[in-house]
Parts: sequence; C-alpha cells; structure tokens
Amino acid sequence: MEFVIPNLGDGVDKADVARVMVHEGEMIAIDQPVLELETDKATVEVPSTVAGKITAVKVKQGEKVKPGQLVLVRSEEHTSELQ
Repeated sequence: MEFVIPNLGDGVDKADVARVMVHEGEMIAIDQPVLELETDKATVEVPSTVAGKITAVKVKQGEKVKPGQLVLVRSEEHTSELQ
C-alpha cells in the first residue's frame, strides 16, 4: 500500500520536506508522524494513514512535494497487529 502527501490546505500546492521521520525497513502505525513539511504558512507533521513495514521511502529532506505525491510504500504483512 502507498502513502501520499495529503491535501495541504486552501491555496497550498507545494511544500518543502523539512524532515523525514521514518526509514525503510521500519514498522509504522496509523497516525505515527512520518514527515515534517514546511509551507509558506506553517510547519506541520504529517501522520501516516497506513500501518505496516516500510519497503520504500520516496521523498528526501529538502525536496519540494505536492499533494498526491508518493511518500512511502509499505508491505501488507503484519498490519493487523498495528491497526
């Protein structure tokens, strides 16, 4: 399953990745912060909407991102105990 950048609010169509808070191979839970994004208006932590083992992280610190952009991919295994 994939996790993408959510809607960032009215009039916000891009953000800078200030910090990536997860790593490939790590287990994540729903609502766990995965990114810190900076926009013109604020700095916010973005929580995960998925749980499981991260198989790939597709963004890096300093990168510009937009809503709908792929952030991470996680495996389907071991998700029942995290949800």
